Amino acid sequence: MDPARRLDRRAAEALAAGIHGRPFEVLGPQDGPTGRIVRAFLPGARSVEVLRRTDRQAIGTLRAGIVDGLFEGPTADASPYLLRIEWPDAVQETEDPYAFGLLLGDLDLHLFNEGRHFHLADALGANVATIDGVTGVRFAVWAPGAERVAVIGDFNSWDRTRHGMRLRYPAGVWEIFVPRVMAGAPYKFDIVGAGGLRLPDKADPMAQQAEPAPATASIVASPFEGRWTDQEWMATRAGRQSAQAPISIYEVHAGSWMHQASHTERPLWDFLAERLVPYVVDMGFTHIELLPITEHPFGGSWGYQPLGLFAPAARYGPPDSFARFVDAAHRAGIGVLVDWVPAHFPTDSYGLARFDGTALYEHLDPREGFHRDWNTYIYNFGRREVQGFLIASALHWLERFHVDGLRVDAVASMLYRDYSRPADDWIPNVYGGRENLEAIGFLRHLNAVVAERCPGVIMVAEESTAWPGVTSAPPGGLGFNFKWNMGWMHDTLEYIEREPVHRAFHHHELTFGLLYAFSERFVLPISHDEVVHGKRSLVAKMPGDRWQRFANLRAYLGFMWAHPGKKLLFMGCEIAQEREWNHDASLDWHLLDDMAHAGVQRLVHDLNGLYVNEIALHERDADPAGFAWLVGDDHANSVFAFLRSSSSGKAPVLVVCNMTPLPRHGYRIGVPCTGRWREIANTDSRFYGGSDLGNDGVVHAIEQASHGHPHSLQLTLPPLATVMLRCED
Repeated sequence: MDPARRLDRRAAEALAAGIHGRPFEVLGPQDGPTGRIVRAFLPGARSVEVLRRTDRQAIGTLRAGIVDGLFEGPTADASPYLLRIEWPDAVQETEDPYAFGLLLGDLDLHLFNEGRHFHLADALGANVATIDGVTGVRFAVWAPGAERVAVIGDFNSWDRTRHGMRLRYPAGVWEIFVPRVMAGAPYKFDIVGAGGLRLPDKADPMAQQAEPAPATASIVASPFEGRWTDQEWMATRAGRQSAQAPISIYEVHAGSWMHQASHTERPLWDFLAERLVPYVVDMGFTHIELLPITEHPFGGSWGYQPLGLFAPAARYGPPDSFARFVDAAHRAGIGVLVDWVPAHFPTDSYGLARFDGTALYEHLDPREGFHRDWNTYIYNFGRREVQGFLIASALHWLERFHVDGLRVDAVASMLYRDYSRPADDWIPNVYGGRENLEAIGFLRHLNAVVAERCPGVIMVAEESTAWPGVTSAPPGGLGFNFKWNMGWMHDTLEYIEREPVHRAFHHHELTFGLLYAFSERFVLPISHDEVVHGKRSLVAKMPGDRWQRFANLRAYLGFMWAHPGKKLLFMGCEIAQEREWNHDASLDWHLLDDMAHAGVQRLVHDLNGLYVNEIALHERDADPAGFAWLVGDDHANSVFAFLRSSSSGKAPVLVVCNMTPLPRHGYRIGVPCTGRWREIANTDSRFYGGSDLGNDGVVHAIEQASHGHPHSLQLTLPPLATVMLRCED
């Protein structure tokens, strides 16, 4: 070989040390004036031959170079080739990773840098591919601050010197194609940051599959081949999820809803498809909402500290099993919503934190980039690549897995630069204000892209302040479809936890929510956050003896289902779980052997049926014309009464709540129409565990004006109960 073309010692030693940042310039086929040479770095190999790929004839022998592991030599021709590598205990034949040209197209890189590559997982990350007739895996990762990046895994014995990657400047993306690697292979990235600082091995931000915790490697996912049978659902989804539709959501933590009866290798998603989906159908809910199912290192975070925004959590099963779960839900007529966390990410060293040695995904300044409440980093929403990364993650779940909507977690923490910060620990925006303009822009962009690409999908904000226009369209609004009504939740729970004798002095806690109930499109949430950390379970919050606790719970649920707004109930509340939720334990299903618990479950079933079937109870959830107070000021008796009506002119529904343990007889309420009013719900029914006091099924209106209406009813109000009546005139 021409001595002038030998690799100099400095470059060879950089290869041996795993710090050479431009390996494609010195490895693989190198053409020169005297022909082609091939150079390979294979530490531990005894010898290397070059074989012509077409006929496997030897066309060159590579000689040992100036450092251990370096092999180089001329070839007889420039044919595509294989390397025949003799290891101490095996012989391997494989294509040379450094013989392949550029992998990602300029358009891919441009769209990524602009934050508009919406199929980002197909470009970056690990993707099984066939290139020049060779099957393997194309790896690509964004690390613009790195001096050198390599991929490591079982396929190279986790040797950081073997597969240094090519930098695509100026995009900051590193890429390599490793032949003959197959789906299922674990891998990470070895990154050398500025100044030669070697970082902890990093999991792939774009990984579509990961090792089960506590292991932390990424997994090369099999090419996704969803076999969908949900065409009917997808065609009707938009109507099922509109503001006029009945939406009743069962919130679920997948790992603790119900444990499988025996140890099995079957993915949890397949078990839940068999057990959870039919249960939700039987209970009359329209949707399942899953606490975050993206890959997360700590189970105790319930998924709210995720590190793999493109990978279903390995503890629940592989990606295809989650797809089967969604498909099963859709076939049963149930929508699937997923909690999604773009507000922050944990500081685990193998994750996104200081990914390439710089604050790449997060802000460098902790006044912008660190959440002290959660000890997590905050995404830099002003960086286009980060915005694009997050939007591509959202679309990954919506498009690839047919998820019907995302509940975006912790929106309030994104909107305000001073969120949960003392006065000296935040940086104002460019106008001197507290609003996070970059996060606002991100949320508007996210919702606009989702609306355009995924018609019928719903985006739900967990937003706990009075930020205006959360569910209004941009440019003035944020563009969400619905918002959790956190104020309603806190006020009404405070009310129902009070002893009935004190409720007369806190009447406004049930009525105040109607002052703003139609300012946004709301979901009324009784969520997982309300039944943990010493807050007690829902039934345990209720005052009084055992009978009163259950009666209070039933009355509250009746009030909730009759109140304007879509419904959300966390698992276990429907069976009146006595203890707080424990993410490590199954729900206490044995409680259903007790009639009081079974009665609450039956009530929730019937309330869901009523909510779906009575158009007046759902069509105008976001329209003030569908609600009218009849009795909103009876503090002394703690009685509330209102009408719900539809736009079609069909019979309205009268709702009356008695929030004291005293029954009330002959309670007069004005109504708009004469004739019979049928009692369609009574939370005090014996079927639910109540005292069975009521109105014998029917009440006749009389010609006596009251509450501004020409007719009125004289009702019996059961103790601690909600009753509903429908006009049948």
